[in-house]
Amino acid sequence: MRLVLNIIWLIFGGLWLALGYFLAALVCFILIITIPFGFAAFRIGLYALWPFGKTVVEKPTAGAGALIGNIIWLIIAGIWLAIGHLVTAFAMAITIIGIPLALANLKMIPVSLMPLGKEIVDSDTAGSPGW
Repeated sequence: MRLVLNIIWLIFGGLWLALGYFLAALVCFILIITIPFGFAAFRIGLYALWPFGKTVVEKPTAGAGALIGNIIWLIIAGIWLAIGHLVTAFAMAITIIGIPLALANLKMIPVSLMPLGKEIVDSDTAGSPGW
């Protein structure tokens, strides 16, 4: 079922969403100080390509740098990304087949708000020791 949902997601918005995150990553890679944001945008872009079967977990090694970076990210990009995900989720939820896609959009909001200090892992391994 995950495969079917991921393919539907990819066709009906996931590809464009991922391309947007990849473009943001490229822009962030231009300046040295924004390279961590570029890596975060790239990770979210990969997550946006194939979100079903993945989950976001906190990195135990994240420190004060991740917190400061997340505050900067939240002000500059995070709020706008969350609004975009909310609007897209609402549009997808109008149809019955779009409800799982809307839920996937809502699942992406926390990582789009504060991506630093988080890791995207398979849902199967998220509950195992070490995650």
